[in-house]
Amino acid sequence: MKTLSLRKEDATHEWVIVDASDKILGRLATKIADKIRGKDKATFTPHTDGGDFVIVINAEKIKVTGNKLEDKKYYTHTLYPGGLKTRVLKDILETKPEYVIEEAVKGMLPKNKLGKQMYKKLKVYQGSEHPHESQQPQIWEPKI
Repeated sequence: MKTLSLRKEDATHEWVIVDASDKILGRLATKIADKIRGKDKATFTPHTDGGDFVIVINAEKIKVTGNKLEDKKYYTHTLYPGGLKTRVLKDILETKPEYVIEEAVKGMLPKNKLGKQMYKKLKVYQGSEHPHESQQPQIWEPKI
């Protein structure tokens, strides 16, 4: 019996939609990363993009445990001396909650060209509206 190795031409990408309301950030991000990578499929091949497109709605209703709202920090740097900027999770959730989910999932994907290609399959929206109705996404309820 031969081992199946998925080729890029043979991969099928479906569209799924996830409602982030009252879900824990890290647990949801791991399930989304696995779905984008294709690890939930029997045809998973590490060197091929065989995963699905994931649409996340209601990003502003995500939950975190413990004191992460005040303690978790996000860092950016302007590439100038002394240009380190620090923001707290609570402030980011108020202004741009999509960023939190995007960064959590991005950190769980491979750090190479394939990971960048997979990251483009994640679409995160603040409300319950999204512009991907023409792709006919299926509702996906991850077991968390």
